[in-house]
Amino acid sequence: MRIAVAGKGGAGKTTVCATAARLLARSGVRVVAIDGDTNPNLHSAIGVDPAAALPTLPVSLVSRRFDGPRLAAPVDDVLEQHAAAAPDGVRLVRMGMPQHADEGCMCSAHATVSALLADLGEAAGTVTLLDLEASPEHLSRGTARHADVLVLVVEPYYRSLEAARLQSSLAAETSIGRVAVLANKCRHPSDTDAIEEYCSRHGLELIGVLPWSEAVLDADALSEPLLDHNPSDPVVDALAALVGSLVHGAPPRPESVSGPQVEAGV
Repeated sequence: MRIAVAGKGGAGKTTVCATAARLLARSGVRVVAIDGDTNPNLHSAIGVDPAAALPTLPVSLVSRRFDGPRLAAPVDDVLEQHAAAAPDGVRLVRMGMPQHADEGCMCSAHATVSALLADLGEAAGTVTLLDLEASPEHLSRGTARHADVLVLVVEPYYRSLEAARLQSSLAAETSIGRVAVLANKCRHPSDTDAIEEYCSRHGLELIGVLPWSEAVLDADALSEPLLDHNPSDPVVDALAALVGSLVHGAPPRPESVSGPQVEAGV
């Protein structure tokens, strides 16, 4: 299964992607996490040393075909050579990023991620999570075209919801199998009500609600993964239920995850 995570900048998609990847890995799933942002942050959110020298996907991996870019080498070989080890057995892959100013567009880097995502669909028993840029560019370039589900993370305010609506409309023109909204940073029932009303009015599927969490802010300030900083935070429990229902049909229950359940479902 391939899950792409997108949304407006600051909505929390990287925290969602990193935490979900490790929760799934703890439940026994083979997980590949792809940082599809040219300004990468997934490694630090997932628990890889920010100072570590990490590989990126070379654009030479892409083979152009009639059905779009695909890898020129077996996907297992690509992961062996270009993935970094992350906590809980997650394999982390990073899109190429600009090295200098005035280099031109990042078309080839996006095509490489698209090719990897396509070939990972044929990797049995593997769940891929793709953390995308905070813009609709990944849809115009087809970076996430092979995702089985696109999860749009939103905050309870109008501009964030409008960004999700735009990306949903663009995704509808692609081969992405399912588009869903995940509400984040909800402080009050009125926040959830507003998001539910917006999604209902625009025909968007709301699959879960994550509460406001000071622990998320504290973990980010300390450059620590949420799962290490506070494994019993309600956001962790809600994400365990959500990704479990997406992938397994039931929430994974790693021993390190405990605490009250927060609304999440499909």
